[in-house]
Amino acid sequence: MIGREKRVLLRHYLEQGLNKAAIARDLGISRRTVHHWIKTGQLDRDLGEERVAYGPRRAMPSKLDPYKPLIDVRLGEYPKLTAVRLFKEVRAAGYPGSYNQVKRYARKVRPRPPEEPVVRFETPPAHQAQVDFADFQLPWGKRYAFLVVLGYSRVLWLQFFTRQTMQHVFEGLEAAFSFFGGVPHELLFDQMKAVIIKDERADGGRLTENAEFLRFASHHGFRIRACRPYRAKTKGKVERPVRYVRSSFFYGRTFTSDEDLNTQARHWLDHVANVRTHGTLKERPVDRFEHERDLLRPLASRPYRSLVLPPEVKERAKAVLPRIDVERRPLEAYAQVAGGVR
Repeated sequence: MIGREKRVLLRHYLEQGLNKAAIARDLGISRRTVHHWIKTGQLDRDLGEERVAYGPRRAMPSKLDPYKPLIDVRLGEYPKLTAVRLFKEVRAAGYPGSYNQVKRYARKVRPRPPEEPVVRFETPPAHQAQVDFADFQLPWGKRYAFLVVLGYSRVLWLQFFTRQTMQHVFEGLEAAFSFFGGVPHELLFDQMKAVIIKDERADGGRLTENAEFLRFASHHGFRIRACRPYRAKTKGKVERPVRYVRSSFFYGRTFTSDEDLNTQARHWLDHVANVRTHGTLKERPVDRFEHERDLLRPLASRPYRSLVLPPEVKERAKAVLPRIDVERRPLEAYAQVAGGVR
């Protein structure tokens, strides 16, 4: 089929009286095509702006055609049957073609289970918060980001620690509660459940909460909920805060110390994370937080003090000893003193 531009040029050249052989050579078509278009009146067609509509291409016969019903039946009974198995079966039935034909056809007709709908549900204000830990590599070592995000407003808290321990979990949560001005009714733990949950496999494989963390939860008045099993698309309002922190805060920044890292993190929370328009909610977290603030549980009257966990051992500063100046003498002076002693 000759395109519209070539047909326009062909008719123009013919009107100019050019030789048909020269026209065919210039347009890159055969002389037979030129004569056919003139003889059948194709050049008299309207060459307006509307696009030429072509019908569907006629299906070409394939070596696999006689064996397609066999593939259809087998996939109907066993939808997960591999293309390699199907190829072997049709080969045994006499198929002389290639494996690629079988693979393409199997991909086209293989029954697919219906996609599971994504269920996103929102929790009421102050009902739930998600807690996550994530590691970040810095020039002076690995640091752990402790993240708490409120499920309703998506207000985020972020703090970096040198280690991922129970003491740091307690410190991070109390800092987050202070930042929110209250305590959510429920905390949802995902990646951190190894920190707060003890796996009692000897007792039928049941999961039981860590007793020390239960005391901490009771002190601050929240419930513990571990996400079991993990299903990012269906566990509700839970965000992916770690990915957001990596892309929006950590990537491309320069930090000079742990103090500078947390200082920049706090500035980012106040000026970026909690004031941007949220992609799902289409609202700013700080605006939604106004409906959540007064519904949080009140802060505990004092910080939690564990009677079980050992206190954090902080590195002691090295003592600076006073410098003592010693008078230096040659060995001869000591020899004279020793010689004078009787």
